[in-house]
Amino acid sequence: MATWLIKTEPGDYSWDDMVKDKRTAWTGVANNSARMHMRAVKKGDEAFFYHTGDDKAIMGVVKIVTNPYEDPSDPGLNGKGEMKAPLFDVSVGKKAKTPVTLKDIKADDRFKDFELVRQARLSVLPVPARLETIIREWAGL
Repeated sequence: MATWLIKTEPGDYSWDDMVKDKRTAWTGVANNSARMHMRAVKKGDEAFFYHTGDDKAIMGVVKIVTNPYEDPSDPGLNGKGEMKAPLFDVSVGKKAKTPVTLKDIKADDRFKDFELVRQARLSVLPVPARLETIIREWAGL
């Protein structure tokens, strides 16, 4: 089982929306690197739910409940023969007891090579196991 980080602008879709909906399709990702990560997601993986904007913090964890599937509004294949616009569904998991801020992450040298720090614009990215453990501890998850 892998762990990912998925980012959202809380004004568009927040942790509270996730709690209310209980399940949603993860849509709206256009960046090719983020889409590459989306194609690697597997049913049963988990993802940290991260608010961008003013919050810049991990708000909780969600469960990935489907394998990637083609976005019906943007069907087709990319130049590598992969689905162009992958989606996956997530269900609400556990709220962080303490949100883990980007400031906290950047202040810890163990995170210096983490894609969240290096490529801040990516909206879906993998979380290395050694960093996942630290984040879960900090968040009380």
